[in-house]
Amino acid sequence: MPRSLPTVRFSLVCLAAASVAFGVAIIGLAKLLLLLCALLVLLYRWLRRDESTTLLQGAMSPTILLALACLAAGALWSTGSADEALQALVKHGKLILIPAVLILLRSRREALIALACFAGAQVFLLASTWLHFAGVPIAWITSKEVGTCATCSYAIFATYLDQSIMTAVLAAVVWHGRSYLPGRYRTLLAPAVALLALGCVFLIFQARTAYLIAIALVALTIVWELPRRLQPAAALILLTLVAALVATSGQVRQRLLEVDTSLQSSNQSSALSTSTGTRIHLWLGSLHLIESSPLHGTGTGSWKKEFNQLGRAGSDQAAARGAADKVYPNPHQEFLLWGVELGIPGIALLCAVLFALYRDSLQLEMPARRAMQSVLAALTLACLFNCILYDALIGDFFCITLALVAALRAKPTPPEPSTTQTLPSI
Repeated sequence: MPRSLPTVRFSLVCLAAASVAFGVAIIGLAKLLLLLCALLVLLYRWLRRDESTTLLQGAMSPTILLALACLAAGALWSTGSADEALQALVKHGKLILIPAVLILLRSRREALIALACFAGAQVFLLASTWLHFAGVPIAWITSKEVGTCATCSYAIFATYLDQSIMTAVLAAVVWHGRSYLPGRYRTLLAPAVALLALGCVFLIFQARTAYLIAIALVALTIVWELPRRLQPAAALILLTLVAALVATSGQVRQRLLEVDTSLQSSNQSSALSTSTGTRIHLWLGSLHLIESSPLHGTGTGSWKKEFNQLGRAGSDQAAARGAADKVYPNPHQEFLLWGVELGIPGIALLCAVLFALYRDSLQLEMPARRAMQSVLAALTLACLFNCILYDALIGDFFCITLALVAALRAKPTPPEPSTTQTLPSI
């Protein structure tokens, strides 16, 4: 076994950590190399009978493996085609990145360096967005949304929705992780990045899900940072901040008014032309599908076929109103997607994964715990309005971020005696 393998292992984790700031192609290559390296490391440790690092670390890894096993079993009774089932399983399978990263990161120092690579790439993305917003030409923009509309024109590599959510999460991770920065940068760099990130969410992008996530993360931060005796005032402070934001930002007011307009017109077919109306249409249809198969669902990768058949059938259910000829790829709600594919047990599995992540966060020291719980809160909220873990790029972003923060509990691996070590430790 080459002695350079430990360097390769760690370099691939850093590559994956940085890649989630960039395009899907870079993320795909980084994921492939990361997973291959994790398999190689597992095989190598098994051959050496090295039990210093276990695959089933904490509660999250076994829960994730159980969920993926159930999704794989769900492909056996899927009503979709074999290609659709395989494609859906691959999309769900990005959850394996969490245990893979935990396998490869063997010390707290490695976790901190990988987290620094992650933050550095995200700050580069943030700086590029502000420069683009200021009118500075950016040569590395690859987003397909650039120039399509005023709402989307400032995305760099991803969609405006993905990038705005990622930016809100960056603000929380940098703020809560500021104690890991060198002292001379801690008091200035972390607040500056957090403020620039929040400003990017509220002033540049127009994503209501990101607004909600950013407000929730700010609320959590206020509660955590205030002394216990002042915590009752946190609600008043947050309401004041939200009111000030709505009063000063015209685009925030506009996006919130669009929700009210869509809800009022939800009984009309024209509502499907809006984001909110489309989601209501998809959610009601998904609930109808779960009701028709609550115990085992219709199988992994079946949602698109089942939902669009429901629309073409001309059902008089509220779920099947309008746009019967339009093909939707997913229900824009992670819990409903798992519910349609695996029934009510599928929703319970997804909740179990989220709870396992929360439970493992309690084992971290306070800065890392707050950072991980902030990322988890953002993920949970985002899953209520989109298929975040199912979608490319943003799902990879959350999996990598959660794994990097969770890895901060790793302890340095003690060196083995030179008399017994015949192969390099990886």
